[in-house]
Amino acid sequence: MGHLLVVESWVGSMSRLLPRAIREGGHEFSFLTRDLHHYLRSAPADGPHPLLAARNVVTADTNDTDTLLPLVERLHEVLAFDGVVSSCDYYLPAVARIAERLGLPGPTATAVEDACRKDRTRRVLAAAGVPGPRFAVCAGTARAAAAAREIGYPLVVKPVDLCAGMLVRRVDDERELDRACRELEGFPVNARGQRRAPVLLLEELLTGPEISVETVTHEGATHVVGITDKSIGGSPAFIETGHMFPADLAPALAAEAADSAVRAVEALGLDHVVCHTELKLTPAGPRLIEVNPRPAGNRITELVRHVTGVDLAAACVDVALGRTPDLAVRPTGVRSAAIAFLLPEAAGTLTGIDGADQVRGQPGVLELTLAEPGRTVRAATSNNEYLGHVMTADTQGPGARRAAERLLAALRPSYECPDLPAAVHA
Repeated sequence: MGHLLVVESWVGSMSRLLPRAIREGGHEFSFLTRDLHHYLRSAPADGPHPLLAARNVVTADTNDTDTLLPLVERLHEVLAFDGVVSSCDYYLPAVARIAERLGLPGPTATAVEDACRKDRTRRVLAAAGVPGPRFAVCAGTARAAAAAREIGYPLVVKPVDLCAGMLVRRVDDERELDRACRELEGFPVNARGQRRAPVLLLEELLTGPEISVETVTHEGATHVVGITDKSIGGSPAFIETGHMFPADLAPALAAEAADSAVRAVEALGLDHVVCHTELKLTPAGPRLIEVNPRPAGNRITELVRHVTGVDLAAACVDVALGRTPDLAVRPTGVRSAAIAFLLPEAAGTLTGIDGADQVRGQPGVLELTLAEPGRTVRAATSNNEYLGHVMTADTQGPGARRAAERLLAALRPSYECPDLPAAVHA
């Protein structure tokens, strides 16, 4: 049995999947957070809170690494941790530094910091010859305007240190670039109270389907578990509207994409880590978007598990403990699994979602999760505003995406909008 230190977490699905994987692996965990109420406010409605499984819950300033490291060192003397992990992007660098300080398994802090900062990722991969978009790192609007003229419109503007597609925008001219820059300047602190880097990333707009490669790296060897395809919407934002595993790709293209992801993981020097690497399949070949040194979000890990039997949350626990992960593919009877996300199309208060009973009873539905009435919503601008999802399985072939999208279309949210006299239907 191992004892894991879990430093913060998301409040979404991974907040359940990680504790489940720890428990099912025969291990236990202690939880370290700066704000316990952040998690208590998001208590699940259909079961016990995941933190009830924690052996200990400790409050400390997880945003101040200088004070956090000696505190964790003292905790380690008493509680004897065997590994340290987080499912929250904003705390992956702190986790890596804790592992180094305590001599526990994990990737180096430099490798994780390079992966979590999009500007540093770009520079490392460019130096290693891993294909990606043309880019520029800019410290202000004036520099961004000059760099944009060099690269050429249309462009993608990105913060270097936010997640879930927040404030990632397509811009087609200098006016839109100026607006995107001002939006970033107006968001100096992330959702966890950490001050953001005062730079932005400009990238050439890549065209083609988007995919992610799910990998596990252990003892210097990277294993490709599979490739997920993505649906993107919400222009000028880039919102992930759905995923299917495995991606329906020609074998040669799948091999090329997998090789690009492995090269990126190796170039960053990541080890003892589960990675979710995003790429565009452009007419010129696969191009790297970003490397995330943690399991995929948006229930992709569950899509993988339904098809292959491989549990990426469990693999994350294993590599954090220095153990060899179980990546053996097992027959599940599922050929493809997909998820489609319901997005709000109006600002106001959600009054209901019609069609749920009809969808829930359809063959092949694995999950149907929907927001409760009374929730305040706005038109989606990132992956943080979903109203729910439907997950489907196809036992015959790559038809799960079509089924998920068809069923999603049967869900009809209604809203009470402050600027309209009655509810409207999206």
